Amino acid sequence: MTKPERIDQLVGDHAARLSERLQAHRAQLFPPNARKELRKFTSGEVAALLGVKDAYLRKLHLDGRGPSPEIAPGGRRLYSPSDILELRNHLEHGAKTPGTYLPGRREGDHLQVITVINFKGGSGKTTTSAHLAQKLALDGYRVLAVDLDPQASLSALHGFQPEFDLLDGGTLYDAIRYEDPVPIRDIIQRTYFPNLDIVPGNLDLMEFEHDTPRALAQNQGAMFFTRIDSVLAQIADDYDVVVMDCPPQLGFLTMSALSAATAVLVTVHPQMLDVMSMCQFLLMTSNLLGVVAEAGGDMSYDWLRYVVTRYEPGDGPQNQMVSFMRAMFGDHVLNHTVLKSTAISDAGITKQTLYEVERGQFTRSTYDRAMESLNAVNGEIEGLIQAAWGR
Repeated sequence: MTKPERIDQLVGDHAARLSERLQAHRAQLFPPNARKELRKFTSGEVAALLGVKDAYLRKLHLDGRGPSPEIAPGGRRLYSPSDILELRNHLEHGAKTPGTYLPGRREGDHLQVITVINFKGGSGKTTTSAHLAQKLALDGYRVLAVDLDPQASLSALHGFQPEFDLLDGGTLYDAIRYEDPVPIRDIIQRTYFPNLDIVPGNLDLMEFEHDTPRALAQNQGAMFFTRIDSVLAQIADDYDVVVMDCPPQLGFLTMSALSAATAVLVTVHPQMLDVMSMCQFLLMTSNLLGVVAEAGGDMSYDWLRYVVTRYEPGDGPQNQMVSFMRAMFGDHVLNHTVLKSTAISDAGITKQTLYEVERGQFTRSTYDRAMESLNAVNGEIEGLIQAAWGR
């Protein structure tokens, strides 16, 4: 009789084979060094990002002011991401109103720390986090993305494969662990987006969930909820906005992230089971954070919003659920929704966001609807950030 295969060995074999195949896939997509690069943007896209006319960009080019674009076949002008940032700096220098082209923090503005959470997987949490961080960077904000999910999907979208790229640590756990923490600057990685840095994630993050009960038992972890806030304070002057993608669970890591937050974004898929799950999540969050507040944690936020994700306008039950949420939570539900779109999901197949892929890869109407949806949601969030700064 054949001896049954051990499940730990079987799963380990599958993980090794899958990891090797994913590494080969990444190397094929992004040769020669398997690092992603951001595409160039058309003058029309750049004009839309800057809020100017395409003709004005053409005049700048002809006058020799600002960066020189690449001239593609057919006379199309293409700008690199660094060109866009250079244009922002050039235009800001001559702007009548400060912050027109560089809308980030000014003296006296506090760092915005946006924690993106949901109890249930599949709500679009990581997709929302990635598109928000990238759009804010494209809009001229200095952004730090923090992947707190051990599954590391946000890291994967930005070109990191944890089991290959983070062999010796490199996650936020290194900075918040109870013994021998490292400075957070040592683990921040540059991305291919100018103005966007990342602290990637991997399974090491689960160690914080294991360490904290031991620290509490030894009276060393009483202030566990301050650890993320403390390390973010080390780099507060370097960024305008921090976007934290939390794991789909309410553990010590998420509670510490919520304690560090100045704003909370809850992603919701408008289905009954998802809303029921969110109800349990909110009850548990309230109870646990109440305990944290009594222990001295700062629970004051600039704003909390629910964002409806993977929304299908033609779906009757979804419309009913969105109406139900708006009736319950009023202005706490964002006015705009993230549409369910094949453009977003297809981009994800190649580990990209919609801001990275070119419009020509999709049916124009499909791409435009998805992009309009994302820009509207991110624009609404940007308005909340500006309002928190008194603007």
